[in-house]
Amino acid sequence: MHQVELKKSLFITTAWPVTSAAEALAHIEGASDPTASHNCYAFKVAGSARSNDDGEPSGTAGRPILGAIEADGLDGVCVLVVRYFGGTKLGAGGLVRAYASAARDCLRAAPKVFIKAQSELSVTTTFEHLSTVYNLLARYGGKTGAEDYNDKGQVCLQIMLDADQAEPLQQALADATSGRVKARLVGS
Repeated sequence: MHQVELKKSLFITTAWPVTSAAEALAHIEGASDPTASHNCYAFKVAGSARSNDDGEPSGTAGRPILGAIEADGLDGVCVLVVRYFGGTKLGAGGLVRAYASAARDCLRAAPKVFIKAQSELSVTTTFEHLSTVYNLLARYGGKTGAEDYNDKGQVCLQIMLDADQAEPLQQALADATSGRVKARLVGS
């Protein structure tokens, strides 16, 4: 939480990590103050963004908050700026600067965690190629999840790895097994 007073208006900014738009909206609803003049927000989750000016002139609150999120290259974050009007009008430019500054200062003070995009692969192989698969998983940083053994002498592995390693692993598996083992992309 970050707080700043500008020309007698109080701006209280709160930021949260979020994994969905519904989670962001729940945080906003829970922290908004109905007695405040304005509860302006922006969030960005999985590349999708939303902002709201809550009665401020169009583009003077939500978009500057979103701009602060994007300027720091963040995703999975929600920012709410609650404004208590102090009696002095700031003008459109003053509002843009105030909301952007409040959001930027809050985000810069917040701890951040780097999260790399992940992909999930499904690999079905025979026992004959299982050691090759495990060796390549280790080389490309893949982590195995579920392992299902069937009565045909096959193993189906669920694998998580960095998204930028999925295609190289798929190619390496095909090359090392003469095309007998294929990794199918399940999700990313």
